[in-house]
Amino acid sequence: MDRREMGGLSSILFVPGSRPDRFAKAAESGADLICIDLEDAVAEGDKDTAREAAIASLDTLDPGKVAIRINGLRTAAGLADLLALRAAAAMPRLIFIPMVESAAEPEIASAVLGDAAPGLVPLIETVKGLRAGDAIAAAPGVAAMMFGGGDFSAELGTDLAWEPLLAARGAFVMSAAAARIPAIDVPFIALDDAAGLEEEAGRAKALGFAAKAAIHPKQVQTINRVMRPTEDELAEARSALEAYEAAGRKAIRHDGKMLEAPVIKRFEAMLGMKGKNHA
Repeated sequence: MDRREMGGLSSILFVPGSRPDRFAKAAESGADLICIDLEDAVAEGDKDTAREAAIASLDTLDPGKVAIRINGLRTAAGLADLLALRAAAAMPRLIFIPMVESAAEPEIASAVLGDAAPGLVPLIETVKGLRAGDAIAAAPGVAAMMFGGGDFSAELGTDLAWEPLLAARGAFVMSAAAARIPAIDVPFIALDDAAGLEEEAGRAKALGFAAKAAIHPKQVQTINRVMRPTEDELAEARSALEAYEAAGRKAIRHDGKMLEAPVIKRFEAMLGMKGKNHA
């Protein structure tokens, strides 16, 4: 998958692979993508049936709206997931790979899946993985990266909260930006704290995250509203681009701001990644 095809994803709703009865409902939630989870959300004894259900869903759902999180590549279940996907008649849009700590892991996944491999999304969930973030983000086949704050906070011995993970998030976003791929933020786990979700999504967007994961359908609307460009932001971008083009793409003053190449790149990216609510 061309990395540019990741544009437009603001929300990814995770759904347990052991609950195929929830797949269709998740797909109707308004999320840009659903991610069928074969890892943390599935008990060891249910791995095989969850894998079968996830692959079967590609025949009943739009594969372009489905991702699958496989098990870690250091586990037998993860290797079985890869081999099953290689033999599948259809591929999901993305494959999420947990606990990635080196560029070798997405390289292995790409080699096993072959030419049909979809975009890969490594999850950075450890200090070791974060330190290898630049190499992982730049690995062939990697279309985006996700910050796995749950395991990361456990390793640090901190709460899964904004302040303890701010430095890690900042380093993560820079690795993704250096490889020109989108950064996806960890889910907000307080399901009944709508204000907290909105605040964290806003902070994530301001830090440079392009999307945020969700673990319940009721989180999707807030994530979409916050993470997608607003109508005012889109209008400002269009106006700035028109003025910049009229000036021969030279630095100019426009609406009290200086427009030059770096600012224009941000506006161009904003218009290229606008969500369906702003089409």
